[in-house]
Formats: sequence, structure tokens, C-alpha cells
Amino acid sequence: MMMIMSSINITLISSLQFEFSRFDAGLTDIAYQGVATPNGQGAIQMSFWETLFRVGWASYAKKVPIWDPETGQVTDFTTHFSFIIDARDGPYRGPYGDGIAFFIAPFGSLLPLNSGGEYFGLLNTTTVIDTSRNQFIAVEFDMFQNPRFDPQYDHVGIDVNTLRSVVTSPWNASIYSKNVIDVWIAYNSSTTDLTVNWANKTETNSTLTLKVDLKNVLPQWVMLGFTCATGLLTSDAVIQSWEFSSSLDIKEQSGTTTRSDINLILGLSLSIGSIIVAILLAITLKAICKSKDVDNNEFITSMNVDLERGLGPHPFSYEDLALATNNFSEARKLGEGGFGSVYKGYLISLDLLIAVKKVSKSSKQGKKEYVTEVKIISQLRHRNLVQLIGWCHDHGGEFLLVYEFMPNGSLDVHLFGKKPVLNWITRHKIALGLASALLYLHEEWEQCVIHRDIKSSNIMLDSSFNVKLGDFGLARLADHEHGPDTTGLAGTLGYMAPEYLRTGRASKESDVYSFGVVILEIVTGMRCRDSKLADEFPMGFVEWVWDLHGKGKVVDAIDKRMNQDLNDQEVECFVVVGLWCVHPDPSLRPSMKQASRVLHFESPFPILPIEMPVPTYLPLEMLVPTYHPQVESNAPIITSHDSLISSSSMQDGR
Repeated sequence: MMMIMSSINITLISSLQFEFSRFDAGLTDIAYQGVATPNGQGAIQMSFWETLFRVGWASYAKKVPIWDPETGQVTDFTTHFSFIIDARDGPYRGPYGDGIAFFIAPFGSLLPLNSGGEYFGLLNTTTVIDTSRNQFIAVEFDMFQNPRFDPQYDHVGIDVNTLRSVVTSPWNASIYSKNVIDVWIAYNSSTTDLTVNWANKTETNSTLTLKVDLKNVLPQWVMLGFTCATGLLTSDAVIQSWEFSSSLDIKEQSGTTTRSDINLILGLSLSIGSIIVAILLAITLKAICKSKDVDNNEFITSMNVDLERGLGPHPFSYEDLALATNNFSEARKLGEGGFGSVYKGYLISLDLLIAVKKVSKSSKQGKKEYVTEVKIISQLRHRNLVQLIGWCHDHGGEFLLVYEFMPNGSLDVHLFGKKPVLNWITRHKIALGLASALLYLHEEWEQCVIHRDIKSSNIMLDSSFNVKLGDFGLARLADHEHGPDTTGLAGTLGYMAPEYLRTGRASKESDVYSFGVVILEIVTGMRCRDSKLADEFPMGFVEWVWDLHGKGKVVDAIDKRMNQDLNDQEVECFVVVGLWCVHPDPSLRPSMKQASRVLHFESPFPILPIEMPVPTYLPLEMLVPTYHPQVESNAPIITSHDSLISSSSMQDGR
């Protein structure tokens, strides 16, 4: 498909102009990495007083042309942004660090590992020494004098591939502190002058200029953005506004090609490309049949059906994914689970950020999950489900799954980690999105999908904090009238329904239980298996919330970090629905349709008993399950009555 496109040789207009007067959470044109995040007040929070050795990146989400390889023309551009720093107050009063910078780098660049403090979020211990591969230009507002790189004063500097500024000018960060600082940066391609001006309402305009040929430093396509770093010394910094304009206008090489011609050509190309992909997929499927690692006729049949429908993921080569992830480097690793690791990558051919799950070679269960994931999630289409983009198993028994990249990571890091506290509006949006995803899985698709591992770490968030439920490796298909035929515990303790722990048989009701636990986590900001809660309230997480609800003290369960106005009716609704979903008797739990209707205030609240009912179908001698759950590495296998009672949130004696 790429060969066909290149033979037609179409290049679209690529001049660019944008303006952001504020940065709200729903703004999709800004991508965030590290600690940078919209602060809920229309600005980008780049650093925090309490974050030592942290880095934040905020960049324009689309690629920007700097020069035209056909003509050699380099763009003229201007950009203006305003920011505020707080360099005087806070726990580290006096000395402060490290600074903030505007940077231009190759599109798809990722925040370097261990790049806090003196490395400004641009380099690290490796790239600061070996600069041969560095490609960036930065205008830094440096607030800490590092003897390796900096003059002996706070300075504004222009950097080219290194942190030793080519030109510098003094500035006094403490004088500028808490005032809006306006910065104008302009590039003149004729004179190769890069000029920086900065000022605030009390200081006169200052100027810094460097001659630099952008074509000799940067590739054709770049990313624009801001970086801010803290070390042992910290500061508070926010970006308030940003505008950018470039002059580069890459002409259409076809000369007389019209918009309708382009649409026709693209349509034909995509059709031919689809045929090529279909042929490649069919060849790959044939290879799968011969593979000892994935010998699953049901999987092949399912994939052939998907192919006929035009569905199914896209096969990738191992080489493509290795290139996209910098050979699966540690710097690109997003996380690690029981069955493998996940890496951030960038596919040049698709101009797309991705997340690649690499299944551990030693994990037989991981290979089974790989087959299940491709077989199930590739057929699903819903705005609140993670999109599976592709798959690969053509390299020495390696199994890889390719997903759309989620800039805001998983829900658990926002609820329980060191991310900025989610406000109620965002939490409400997340809960409704999760409910919509489960309603689709349980009742709206052609078959019923039992997820079996609904938990906060499997709930992913895009750049606008929209929910994308992921990780379908443990999922099972079933008819809508009947549950799945298989038995065997699989999931994470604390989210597993008590009857599921007893019988090992998953159901829509056990999924609803897990959903209820997540809803209660969203309200309380507590993990369902929080050790601090266990010390203070040995009764368990679910019992603790139910007890407060019965006493009319739900307010005591609400996450105290939410210092914004709450919608009392919505909070009460969440608690009631959450407890309804975790009812010990699965027959008294709602369906996802019923739960969704109450969450949207389309049905009245259910009436719950004041005290949490005791499940009478679990005699003590039956508490130890026949099956060992496939739990995460940090969750213990159930081996005793006491651990089961604690992990399944049940009471013994009420």
C-alpha cells in the first residue's frame, strides 16, 4: 500500500497555525508525558513543589514540518507563550530549580528515562555524554546553576543538541516569580536567526539571538513543546497560553490534482491496500496453523470470519515493532505484569503512537491470553474499549499485541499514585464510560463477553480522560442466555465476587461485582485491598463503605483530596449503585443496563438494607476454593480461610 501511495507522489499542504488561550482536560491537540497535566483551571501544570526529580512534557500532538526535502525550503515561524513560575514559596524556600524550556525535537520523541534535575527533561546520563544522535533545539529558562553546563547565574539560553547553551543572557527567576512571563520566539530562514524575547509587566524586554540552520539540526517533521524538570530543588510552573504560526507551504507535486482526484486515489489505494493486508493476513493465518505455540483451530476459524467481514487486527513484523519501541528499550517500558511487559512506541508508517505488550516467552498462560485477546477484542467496536491495532508472532516464539496508546495511563495511578487528584467531574465521566463499556460487552454485542478482570489498573484513560477498558486476555465468550462453559478462577483478589471465589464460574454478575468495587474506589480514592484500611477497618473495604452508608455517614468515605464542590446527588448515586453491584447475593445485583439507568438518573435508587447481608450459601468448610486464581504477582494465592475471608470482602460472624 505504501508503494502505491508513493508512486502517485501526493504531498498535502502542510503550513500550520494554532492558538490555545487555555488548556482544558478535553483538549486533544496537546499530548502529555511525565508529571505535566492540565490543572483544571485552564493551564498546564508542568511541575509541582512536592515532586523531586520529576519531569513533565507538554507538546503539540500533531507533527509539524520544518523544511521541505524537495525544495530545501526551511520554514519561518513565530511562537508566543506565557508561563508563571513560583520560585520563592514552598518547602524548599530559597534555592529553587531547575527550570522550564521550549523545545523542538523529532516527531515521536519520548521523554528520556532519568532526565530530571540538571538534565532538564531533554537528556540523561547517556545522551549528555554521547551527543552524536541528539536532535533538538531548546530555549531554556534555567533556574539552577549546574557547574557542568551553566554560567554562574540564572539564565535564558539557546541549546543545540547539548545542555551547554550556545548563547545565554542573565535573568533573575526570583524577580519574575509569580508574574506572567511572556516569551516570543521567531525564526528567519533567510538570515538563519533564531531570536528570543521575554518580558513581564515589571521588567523590560530582553533579547537573545543565535544563527542556526534548522535543516542541519532537525528532521523534516518535528514536535513542538515544553519541558520542565525538578531535582532536589523544586519550583511550581504552569503554561497559560500558546500560539504558533509557520510559513512553510509544501506544494502539491501533482500540479493539477484536485481534491476529488485525491479522494478517488486515496479510496483506490486503501481498497488495494486492504486486499494486500487480507492476503498477508491469510498467509499469516496459514503459518499459525503450523505453529506449535498457537495451535488453535477455533482461533483460526474466528480470524477467517473476521477477515471476511473486513475486521480483525493488522499483522506487524517484529522488525517494525522493534524499531517503533527502540528495540524494546527500558526507557520505553510503560509497565510490567505477570505475563510480560508493555512498551511505548511510534509507528512511522502510520504516524501513530502505540503501546506494545510483549508476552514473556516463559509464560504458557500468556500465550493463551494472546490468542484470547486477538480472538475477542479484535471483533469488538466501542468508544470505551481499548483498540487492538495489531499483533505479531513471527519472531522465535515472541508474542506481541499492539494497542492504541493511552496518554493518561490507567485509572489506578490517578486514584492511588502520585498523579494530580482527579476532580469529581472527571471521576463521574470515567464511571459512566466504564458502565457504557460493560453494557456493550454484556448485552449489546452479538455475544456476551465476560471480562473476568475488571479493575482500576485495566481501565485506561486517553488524553481527554475518556475510559478505554482493556486487557481481554482472561475474557470469555458466552451466549446471552447462558454463562461461559469454562470454570477456573482468574482475576485479581479484592475485585472477585464471593460466589466466583467459591465455584470458579465467572458470570455477568461477577463482572458487575468487580464494576461495583471500582465505583467505590472512584468515590473513596482507596484501593479495595488497602493495607492502611485493613489496619484500621479489619472488616474489609466493601463492608466499611456499606457500614458508613447504613449509618448515614457516606460523607466519611468520600476521597478527602477532592477539595472542589461535589454533586451530592451524584456521589450518593455512585455509592448506592456501587453497593448494589457488590451485593453478596448475585441474584440481587443489577444488570449493567439497570445500573446504567440509575447512574444516569433514568431509574430510581434501589433500597439497600442498612447492614450488609451475610451470604448464606458459603458454609465455612467450603471457603477454600478448588481452583488457584491467576492473580497478579503482588497478590497472594489463597491458601487459608482467613485470607479468603479478607480478600473477598466477606464477614465471618455477622
